[in-house]
Amino acid sequence: FNFSEKTRDEAKEYYQSINQPYKLERIDDIPEGEQITFFQNGEFVDLCAGPHVPRTGNVKAFKLLRVAAAYYRGNENNPQLQRIYGTAFKNKTQLNEWLEAQEEAKKRDHRKIGREQGLFTLSPTVGQGLVLWMPKGGIVRTELQNFMQSELLKRGYSPVFTPHIGSIELYKKSGHFPYYKESQYPTIKADEEEEYLLKPMNCPHHIEIYAAEKHSYRELPIRLAEFGAVYRYEQSGELSGMTRVRGLTQDDAHVFCTPEQVEGEIRDTVDLTLKTLRTLGLNDYRAQVSLRDPNSDKYTGDPANWDAAEETLGRVASDMNIAHEKVPGEAAFYGPKLDFMVKDCLGREWQLGTVQLDYNLPERFNLQYIGPDNAPHRPVMIHRAPFGSFERFMGILIEHFAGNFPLWLAPEQVRVLPITDQQNEYAEQVLKDLKAEGIRANIDVSGDKIGGKIRAAETSKVHTMLVIGKKEEEGNAVSVRIHGQGDKGMRPFTEVLSDLNLSIKDRILQ
Repeated sequence: FNFSEKTRDEAKEYYQSINQPYKLERIDDIPEGEQITFFQNGEFVDLCAGPHVPRTGNVKAFKLLRVAAAYYRGNENNPQLQRIYGTAFKNKTQLNEWLEAQEEAKKRDHRKIGREQGLFTLSPTVGQGLVLWMPKGGIVRTELQNFMQSELLKRGYSPVFTPHIGSIELYKKSGHFPYYKESQYPTIKADEEEEYLLKPMNCPHHIEIYAAEKHSYRELPIRLAEFGAVYRYEQSGELSGMTRVRGLTQDDAHVFCTPEQVEGEIRDTVDLTLKTLRTLGLNDYRAQVSLRDPNSDKYTGDPANWDAAEETLGRVASDMNIAHEKVPGEAAFYGPKLDFMVKDCLGREWQLGTVQLDYNLPERFNLQYIGPDNAPHRPVMIHRAPFGSFERFMGILIEHFAGNFPLWLAPEQVRVLPITDQQNEYAEQVLKDLKAEGIRANIDVSGDKIGGKIRAAETSKVHTMLVIGKKEEEGNAVSVRIHGQGDKGMRPFTEVLSDLNLSIKDRILQ
C-alpha cells in the first residue's frame, strides 16, 4: 500500500475525473488545513486517513460478513447505497475467536432477548425509535429507578419534575439550540408568537427551577434530580433497538454549588457512578476526560474557567485511582466531561455514565447566590447521569446478563413447582408467604410433569425455582434450583425465604 498526499484541488479533480460524487462530498468535510491522504494498491486508489498495513501479506485472514442497503450518511432523504461489511486479522486464530464472539453476541442481542422475554417492544405504529416498556421490562426499570432513588436520598438530592416540551427561546438562551438543531424534532407552533420544542435535554429546565428562588451560600449545594424524558430525532439508519432511540429517559441531576464545593461534589457524583456500575457487575471500566479542542470555536465561556474545570476533572480521576485518558475535542460546548467507558462480558466497550462541569450556563442565565460578604456570586453547575439513559443502559444490561438478571432485578424472581396435584395446597401456602415478603413469585399448577415445569421456568429465565414433592411438604422444606445452575438441594423453607430476602435487599449478584 503506497501512501500519498494531495491538495484539496488535486483530490477534487481526481474524483471528478472518475465520477465519484460521494467522495467529493467527503473531501468537503475535511477541515481546512488538515491533510488529504490517499493509499494505493495496484490500480486501486482511495481516500484514506490511515494508518494502514504496509502490504496485503500482513493480512493472513479475512472474511466478508454481509451486504446491506443503507441510506447515504444515514439520512432517508439521500440515495440508498449498498454497504459491504468485512473484517480482517493477522491470523486465522484471531479471526475465529472474533467470529465466535460475534455468534455469542447474536445470542445475547437485546432485541432478540427483549422480544422473547417480553421486556420491551418497538411499534412502527407508535413510531421509530420510541421504546414501549412491557410489564417485565417495566419491573427491571422500576428496580433500577428504586436503586438510584435510594442513593439520591442518601446523598441529599431533591426530586423535581419538568414538562416534556419547552419554549424554543429557553434552548436559544441556553445555547443548546444551534448544537442540537439537526437532531431535534420539528418545532411545535402553538400560535404565531409561541414556538416549542420536544425537550432535548433537562438542564435548562432545572436552571429555571434554581432561578425561581433566591439562594444563600448556606443553602448550597442544591442538588436537583429527575428521571426526565427527552427526545432526539436520530436518523432512521442510526436507530438500533434500545441502544439508539429517539425517546429516552435520563437519570438526570444538576448540582449548583460554590467554587469551593466543586471538587467534593465531583467526587460524590463519580462515587455514585462507580457504585452504580459495581452494583450491576460492570467492573471493567475506564474514564475519558473529554476536553475542548483549542483550535475550535464551538466552545463557549471563559477560557480560565475551562482550564480550571479540565484540571479538576483530571485531578479527581487521578486521586480516585480511575484509569483515564484525556481526549481533546470531545467536551460539550459548555464544559468538559468525565465519561465512563464500560466493557461488557464480551469485551465490547460502551459509553455509559457521565459527569460534566459547567461554568458557562450559570453565566448565560445569570444565576446567583448571596455569599458570606452579602454580595451576589455565580454558582458552578455540575451535570451528571450515572445510567446515561434507562433505554441504553437496559439494552446493555440485557446483553451483559444474556437476559439472566440477578435475583433483585429478575422480573420473575421465584416460581413454585409442585411435583403433583397433591402438593398444590402446600405450594400455594409457600407462594403466599413469598408474596407477603414482596417477592415476585408465581406458581405452575399445570398438568405437566416436573421436568416440563422446570424446562418452562428455565426458558422463561426465572431466577429461582422451588420444587415441592411429598418429602418437601412433610418437612416444611423446598428443593431449590437456580437458573442455569441446577439443583441446590432441599432446605427448610424459612431458611430459603430468609436468604432470598437478604439477596434482594443487598442487591447481590448471583
